[in-house]
Amino acid sequence: MEKDPANLEYLRSQNVPDLVDGAIQQLVKEKPKEARPWLAEYFEYPPHGLARGVKKLEKWIQVGCGDAPYNCPEKNATFAPDGKCPDEMPDLSQHNNFMAEFLRDHKDVYDKYKNVETKNGVTLAMCMKTGVDNPGHPHIKTVGLTAGDEESYEVFKEVFDPIIDARHSGYGPEAKQPTDLDLSKVSDTDMDPDNKYIETTRVRTGRSIRGFRLPPTIAFEERRKLEALSVKGLKNLTGDLKGDYYPLHGSHSYAAKPNGMSEEKEAELRKMGNLFQEPDSTLLLASGMGRHWPDGRGVFHNENKNLFVWVGEEDHLRIVSMQRDKNMKETFGRFVRSCEEVQKVLKTEGSDFMHSDHLGWVLTCPSNLGTGLRAGTMVNLPLLSARADFKDILKKMRLQARGTGGVDSASSGGKWDISNSDRIGKSEVELVNLLIEGVAQCIKWEKLLEEGKTEEVDKAVAAVEG
Repeated sequence: MEKDPANLEYLRSQNVPDLVDGAIQQLVKEKPKEARPWLAEYFEYPPHGLARGVKKLEKWIQVGCGDAPYNCPEKNATFAPDGKCPDEMPDLSQHNNFMAEFLRDHKDVYDKYKNVETKNGVTLAMCMKTGVDNPGHPHIKTVGLTAGDEESYEVFKEVFDPIIDARHSGYGPEAKQPTDLDLSKVSDTDMDPDNKYIETTRVRTGRSIRGFRLPPTIAFEERRKLEALSVKGLKNLTGDLKGDYYPLHGSHSYAAKPNGMSEEKEAELRKMGNLFQEPDSTLLLASGMGRHWPDGRGVFHNENKNLFVWVGEEDHLRIVSMQRDKNMKETFGRFVRSCEEVQKVLKTEGSDFMHSDHLGWVLTCPSNLGTGLRAGTMVNLPLLSARADFKDILKKMRLQARGTGGVDSASSGGKWDISNSDRIGKSEVELVNLLIEGVAQCIKWEKLLEEGKTEEVDKAVAAVEG
């Protein structure tokens, strides 16, 4: 082979020397009992290949679960596979998202930033890829833009700020995001005095950890370091927050559970609705959310199973506090305590959660900036929700209703997941109090409707609707 320059050139062009060298270094570091099966696994697992579980998925999903950016002609998702903006702005005339809407009218902004990178190498192309690859639906308007790292929001400020403003119906570039996690300020109003209408309460938000790129662009080893730091913080939780971490099934990134959680644990979490799975939409795959799947990802939960933290999904951390009763204050308090305790560990390690005065808690998607918080309750309102103006009433109260299956799903027997509609511009405490007072009012109206006092409800609703 040494005498054949063509063969050597081929090996170099395919990065084979670096790949083999990396495998040998890792092999010597781990020293497994059997080298041959270890090497076979090494070359078929991210970042060099695909995990076994991923190979069972459809090809268009597999394309987004390796190391490279999503490039799938089958789904017409082929924008900037090299991560660089083309000289000419792509045709966005048929796209329905906030990114396309802005750039159609501001091509000069595209031209200004098409060759700009953050210190981590994040480009405008990486941020806008999901919006180019996914034209959208005429009736569903997505953001079309994600951040590749914390600095993206500053370096590409002239792109992000107007899109954030439009997406949140008025949040200008000089706006300041209030942050307030003071439990003593949470309303003591009893949402459901009869203990008849509310089934569950839940508080959910995301957190990003400073010093790491965000999920759309994070590298393989960087993702593993992020997981290790996150788990260190989570395993530091004590008392009623104490729990354990379960890597996704098939992940090899966590030494304590080298093959991830068991299939039985996976089934348990799935049944509870607390397991996240591989991205199965081009919207997420084009964002880079599936890369290296399932490595560096998992679920932490406490022993009481009322605190769950997803590691490595669409955000670094997705924190969920929940319980099967009406006590939103207790649910919110658990959420606050868990965030504070994890943050303490991050600070001792020289890191912190990403936060800014303007954006609040910095997250991957601009739609979740500010608090990123969704406080919700599963509540039975069969009579009130039967009104044609039910969702309009909630909108006026800064609330939204989802069916029992999540976004855009239908209700089951008048049962609704009601939550705050705002994420940015108001503090965490303000949003929780809007939810508490709003749901309490809805339950009062439901009781009046049960008593046949429709006119009284009509008058009260008319006052809310203005």
